[in-house]
Amino acid sequence: MSIREKKLKEGPRKLLALDGGGIRGVMTLEVLDKIENQLQNSLGRDDKFVLADYFDYIGGTSTGAIIATCLSLGMRVDAIRKFYIDSGPAMFDKTNLLRRYLLNKFHDEKLAAKLREVIAERASEAEATLGTDALRTYLLLILRNATTDSPWPISNNPDAKYNNPDREDSNLNLPLWRLVRASTAAPTYFPPEVITFPGKEKSYEFIFVDGGVTMYNNPAFQLFLMATLKAYKLEWPTGEDKMLLVSIGTGIAADANKDLTPDQMNIVYNATSLPSAFMFAAANEQDFLCRAFGKCLSGAPLDREVGDMKGETGKGPASPKLFTYMRYNADLSRDGLTLLGLPKVDPACVQQLDSVAHIKDLQEVGRAIAKEVNIAHFAGFLQ
Repeated sequence: MSIREKKLKEGPRKLLALDGGGIRGVMTLEVLDKIENQLQNSLGRDDKFVLADYFDYIGGTSTGAIIATCLSLGMRVDAIRKFYIDSGPAMFDKTNLLRRYLLNKFHDEKLAAKLREVIAERASEAEATLGTDALRTYLLLILRNATTDSPWPISNNPDAKYNNPDREDSNLNLPLWRLVRASTAAPTYFPPEVITFPGKEKSYEFIFVDGGVTMYNNPAFQLFLMATLKAYKLEWPTGEDKMLLVSIGTGIAADANKDLTPDQMNIVYNATSLPSAFMFAAANEQDFLCRAFGKCLSGAPLDREVGDMKGETGKGPASPKLFTYMRYNADLSRDGLTLLGLPKVDPACVQQLDSVAHIKDLQEVGRAIAKEVNIAHFAGFLQ
């Protein structure tokens, strides 16, 4: 189904949002594998079924942008998982000690090459663009434009203002792999991505970094807005029975700084900890908004005051609710892992964004989260 056909199809709309979180995206893939298998069985489909057949709009930030792009290109989850397992160590290629201290921890050349390779292979184009017909869903990627100091939610929606083919600098002409790489360029981890835009008189450049340092490391509520607001030129209908939003996180670690002392909060500490601090705050706020405006069927408690908000249909900012919502995420603290039935998994081994040596542990956590997936929650959206 092409993008145009997706726009014209009837029935409820189904959205999928994927958080950033480095190699912890492996956990996301285990949840997606469970969703893919359950949907395939419920819909009576064979092994050619892919999540791009089911979801209309897929959005992702950072590692979520990689997974979202692969899904939109029609990849099975198992193939994406193999890509992560085989390529993960190469993508996190450490720089020398001096550069690691002054600039960034990892080189970007191998990551860029891997992204370019998998996108070219799936799209059957050497330089597939954001506007490629190989994308089988609407796709949202979250970047941060450091040049303009602004978040950049960019989609392949052909009707979007800055995707007009008559514009010399139409976003649809930008190389897809560069946009995905830009969304993964976490400050202190990877160098930024410079993208050149053609202009009427001369070209111009923007410097992009990871979308995780915007409010959209969890892109769920922004994805809902992109699908419904008039300005974004889709205006899909809202309602509990008209829109489904599935959101998958890459874990939180509430006790990650439990032994922190004030004198440890120096320049180096702040520089290396700010990305994860932004990511947690953004993910929490987007999740909170989705539970406030949507009917939440799945999700752990947000905090001790508001709880999990599951099943709330009374008064609030939106009554009736604007969509049906599910959130899958994990608490990666010691207590959280124990509650998941994983007392032997070391929290320190799964909390880092670059824990490539512990992919098996991350998969184990992902499979534990996936136990929360309940096909009954998809009732009314199985067409």
